[in-house]
Amino acid sequence: MRGVIGAWRIVRLLVHGAHGLAIIVFRFGAYSAAQRHARIQWWSAELLRLIGITLHAQGTPRPGAKLVVSNHVSWLDIAAIHAVIPEAHFVSKADVKQWPLIGRLVVGAGTLFIEREKKRDALRVVHQMAEALRDGDTVAVFPEGTTGDGRTLLPFHANLLHAAVTTSTPVQPVVLRFFDAEHAISPLAEFLGETTLAQSAWRFVCSSGLNVEVRVLPAQSTAHADRRALAAHLRETIAAELPTA
Repeated sequence: MRGVIGAWRIVRLLVHGAHGLAIIVFRFGAYSAAQRHARIQWWSAELLRLIGITLHAQGTPRPGAKLVVSNHVSWLDIAAIHAVIPEAHFVSKADVKQWPLIGRLVVGAGTLFIEREKKRDALRVVHQMAEALRDGDTVAVFPEGTTGDGRTLLPFHANLLHAAVTTSTPVQPVVLRFFDAEHAISPLAEFLGETTLAQSAWRFVCSSGLNVEVRVLPAQSTAHADRRALAAHLRETIAAELPTA
């Protein structure tokens, strides 16, 4: 039965993805910023619903320029945050551009891409981030650099935080948590090791009663901050909001 439900959800997701792609190609350029944000928010929330995931949002994003910093659990994290903070321009690893359908959608949403294998590429992305923040935009990063198990946070890399420090832009921590009736942190959302995108997607669409919580914490000042100390502080702040069991 779960396989049938999963197959039906896949069909609906493909239609939803094609709809999003059509908007990106034919209409997105004519939208105002407010219209783009509204469309991104609707599309992301609908994606979660079609997969069978219930969204729980807490907290209020600050208006204007900010650097959103979140823990990283799954390839669905961007959709979960966009359902709450649709104005965010994410920094993502470059190979996401090659993912079927998803790559074209995230490009259209204004994602900034970084080639993590090239150390000098981080400097280029930091300059792009700083320019966006000065223009009043919202940028979002996953400072762990890769997905974790949702329970224990990996070390936070400080490099990308430099954009917020140099522009004195507030940082807004966000806590992501996937949970279900039996687990405060659901193992279904794990995207680790040799797990492929297809395997993870199939696990999601065959699931039942899965939830994602997006908790927006109060924004914090970066004026005169040391980026490494800021990274450590943000990691502690987010870790304190995750269940310990």
